[in-house]
Amino acid sequence: MKHMTSREFNHDIGKAKRAADEGPVIVTDRGRPAYVLLKYEDYRKSETNGVTMFDLLHDPQASDFDFDPPRVQDNGPRPVEFD
Repeated sequence: MKHMTSREFNHDIGKAKRAADEGPVIVTDRGRPAYVLLKYEDYRKSETNGVTMFDLLHDPQASDFDFDPPRVQDNGPRPVEFD
């Protein structure tokens, strides 16, 4: 995985984009990882094989499915304890 400083990134964005063709590029800020640059295609594939939540919500064929989340038991407000 390639690393670039923020200064290097700002100075030569083309170099960063070419590096992202090879894989993710970590852009550091003051020596700490701050951002990750990757190709859009790789970003789309990084989550659930290219299917995003947006894709699932807008898929007309996927609109009819059962969704039964676990219920949270709510006994009403709890008394506040002051020490």
